[in-house]
Amino acid sequence: MKNKNILYWIITGLFAAFMLFTAIPDVMMSASAVTFVMGLGYPKYLVPFLGVAKVLGSITICIPGFNKLKEWAYAGLFFDLLGATWSVIKTGGLNLQITFMILPILFLFLSYYLWHRKMNAA
Repeated sequence: MKNKNILYWIITGLFAAFMLFTAIPDVMMSASAVTFVMGLGYPKYLVPFLGVAKVLGSITICIPGFNKLKEWAYAGLFFDLLGATWSVIKTGGLNLQITFMILPILFLFLSYYLWHRKMNAA
């Protein structure tokens, strides 16, 4: 049980940190974030919204309890990653760089799976 708990917190912490680090430029409306999102065909006003949503979702998955809210946070973060991956593929084609998105999606699924195992064991 203790090893599963440690693994859960490592995976979840790494995933949440990744999402937070990608959210900071969005919230701050950095030129690179705006250029990237607008290059995908989305409006500028969507950038801080996505950033704040990622920050809130990352915080939510790290707070114990709030199980229903945590389910929504995992779903929102999944759709964010899925939408970003799909948008990059549709605008830039399928290339080797898109394989980088596999890692955060894998960490998302691992975190979600380990969270459910932890909840069922309790």
